Amino acid sequence: MIVRVDKILSELGFGSRQDIKKYVKAGRIMINESIVKKSEEKLNSEKDILYFDKKVVEVEEFETYVLYKPSGFVCATNDNVHRTVMELIDSKRKNIVPVGRLDLDTEGILILTNDGNLNHRLVSPASHVDKTYYAIFDGKIVDNAIEKTNIGLDIGEGEVSKPAKLEIISENELILTIHEGKFHQVKRMVKALGAEVTYLKRIAFGGLRLDDLKLEKGESRKLTENELEILK
Repeated sequence: MIVRVDKILSELGFGSRQDIKKYVKAGRIMINESIVKKSEEKLNSEKDILYFDKKVVEVEEFETYVLYKPSGFVCATNDNVHRTVMELIDSKRKNIVPVGRLDLDTEGILILTNDGNLNHRLVSPASHVDKTYYAIFDGKIVDNAIEKTNIGLDIGEGEVSKPAKLEIISENELILTIHEGKFHQVKRMVKALGAEVTYLKRIAFGGLRLDDLKLEKGESRKLTENELEILK
């Protein structure tokens, strides 16, 4: 990857591009054995070593994390009311964002990345990426719920869900697999089937299963190369 010094250092949280210019003038930045003279100077992240104050800066083009999101956190980069999921990942990057959204009260697997192409693929309905949810509900699901879900449900506000897979596992528990991400979609689909969601957890996303990830609630880590390949 060929990248500008000011761009990568800014993304990694070393300051604004204006700050980086000041650091360059002060001689605080080096590529290999040479002091950087211009903030727009470029380096090859696969061959060159970047230093800031004589300490090596790890340069990666993309960072992708998986988080076991707890309830009470919003899927946003900042929020004036609630804590955000960004607090739960260990990265200095300023351009990492959640892939899609989980509601404030919803738990489960969440991907965060600064890879725009990967983000687009995972959230696009055209990609048919599986998103599987476990739900506890109040009320009685209609008798033909599985067939209706397979066809698509009128979830109100002029929207119809795409065909999805429903498994009813007890009188108040179900598993639902969808390929899109409309606002409050799972809750609206369950409501269209005659019940009300009281607890919701995403248990799988794009081939990754929460149980296999061995994460505690609120814990995150970078995805392995193998897990990235599964997502891609």
